[in-house]
Amino acid sequence: MVKLAFNSALAQKEAKKEEENSEVLIIPESKEPEDLVPLGQRRAWCWCMCFGLAFMLAGIVLGGAYLYKYFVQQRGVYYCGVRYPDDLAFSDQYSEGPVRYHSFQESIQILEEENVELISVPVPEFADSDPADIVHDFHRKLTAYLDLNLNKCYVIPLNTSIVMPPRSFLELLANIKAGTYLPQSYLIHEQMVVTDRIENVYQLGSFIYRLCRDKETYRLQHRENVRGIQKREAKNCHKILHFENTFAVETLICEH
Repeated sequence: MVKLAFNSALAQKEAKKEEENSEVLIIPESKEPEDLVPLGQRRAWCWCMCFGLAFMLAGIVLGGAYLYKYFVQQRGVYYCGVRYPDDLAFSDQYSEGPVRYHSFQESIQILEEENVELISVPVPEFADSDPADIVHDFHRKLTAYLDLNLNKCYVIPLNTSIVMPPRSFLELLANIKAGTYLPQSYLIHEQMVVTDRIENVYQLGSFIYRLCRDKETYRLQHRENVRGIQKREAKNCHKILHFENTFAVETLICEH
């Protein structure tokens, strides 16, 4: 009977070889490319994305506000002009000289549901008059002038013999092409005198309140004999040229 015996040292060497072979056979897990990016760079990239999204959202909001202003709010606003002859053309009808004409422009918005007309007269190019914003409130039967040079408001009862009702005025504006003048227009004069100051502007209605809020506001009353105004008194007067009919109106607002 033959006995087989193994050397312990040899057995240990074989065991070590197996362990080494087993270690060599271990394959490390593959890393994704993003795991190879340093942490600081990944944070910077995230911040860049956040700022980019914020700028995109801001652009969308501002763009939407711009479109709303110019395509929604400005809908129904008319930009028109009026051309009228010089006063001398009426005083000297048989004059053989050429007739002098004057012109100015304004923007008009008609709010039929509120029965209100909003007029904005910019700085005239050739006329010696003040720029102004005007509100004709047919519901409250009031007219308010905001002289933009003086930054003062003036309120007077609505003169329906001069100011055309909103629906009729809207029909007139619809028949005027953009950038053209009203045909066969003429100029009429009216003079107002400043009286007492109005402390509570809110009672004048929401449209006049928005126009005259935080501004000195005074009442006006009509004065007759406009042509007879003296030169000294004329120095305390301010002229507003506007139109809300087929003719132009020169409104003269005078202090005491």
